[in-house]
Amino acid sequence: MLFEIDALKEEIKNLEEKTYRPDFWDDPQKAQEVMQRLNMLKEKVESYEGLYREYADLLSLIELAEDEQEEELIKEILQDAEKFKKEFEKLRLKSLLRGKYDKNNAILSLHAGAGGTEAQDWVEMLLRMYTRWAEDKGYRVKVLDILPGDEAGIKSATILVEGPYAYGYLKSESGVHRLVRISPFDAAGKRHTSFASVDVIPEIDDDIEVEIKPEDIKIETFRSGGAGGQYVNKTESAVRIIHIPTGIVVTCQNERSQQSNRNTAMKLLKAKLFNLYWEEQQKKINELRGEQKEIAWGSQIRSYVFHPYSLVKDHRTNVEVGNVQAVMDGELDDFIIAYLKMNKEG
Repeated sequence: MLFEIDALKEEIKNLEEKTYRPDFWDDPQKAQEVMQRLNMLKEKVESYEGLYREYADLLSLIELAEDEQEEELIKEILQDAEKFKKEFEKLRLKSLLRGKYDKNNAILSLHAGAGGTEAQDWVEMLLRMYTRWAEDKGYRVKVLDILPGDEAGIKSATILVEGPYAYGYLKSESGVHRLVRISPFDAAGKRHTSFASVDVIPEIDDDIEVEIKPEDIKIETFRSGGAGGQYVNKTESAVRIIHIPTGIVVTCQNERSQQSNRNTAMKLLKAKLFNLYWEEQQKKINELRGEQKEIAWGSQIRSYVFHPYSLVKDHRTNVEVGNVQAVMDGELDDFIIAYLKMNKEG
């Protein structure tokens, strides 16, 4: 770790020297990239050095406690140790986030798969799970669009998770999620299997250019409706935008005005188009490498089994958690950390 910090400090020094050059801002886009990299590196070094100071202070308190043997001092040490442990885990997790857009907000979309009302109820359960996880991290969750189920649950939903590294953490959740349980909608009490897909893309900064031609989009307006309550503020200004060349459809109905809904929908479309371009580039790279990775409906990344036993298993990392309810209450960090480690090592 010390070697890595020394390397980061050296890179900071080199980048700062670049910013002092008279021609630094001749290429604004390149200069902006350098400044973003510089700020990110400084943040990492400052986080590490701050944590190291806490560690040194904790050691000093422990030495003092060995001499004094005061009960209050021991309690203070235990509290500080617990705080240090949490801060250390945060820093360890951040060290795994090195993607270009990992620091961005995340746009998370959920869609019900096969299973009718069962699958729609499963989407609502997943939406609650991700909302609880985000709130526990201090993130803000904004519902952008929601389509209620025919009898219960939710057919689809799109939320914006706002906070540092939201995309970096949540990108591990993209894929198909499988539920196995005794159905509360089945009078016979039979076991059912349901599927829901989760799609996570980064919110794209305004300074990134994505060309959207006016003739390539169709804009529709309609009266907002839905589940109400915590999900949708009913308005008469919902907006749907269809991108004709790609078939991408985005909807926003949660803002106060039609213009606000339109602006948010355009931002969603921009993010989806950018992500589509990025995926196409990745496919080309994988083809050159000879890699063949098919992501298809039914190839679940994680299974949540409520019956006949209690288990959540991630099929990519083989991480298993026996307390299903804790996971549904938002305790996802074990899965996220394992996924990030796997990607780093892979």
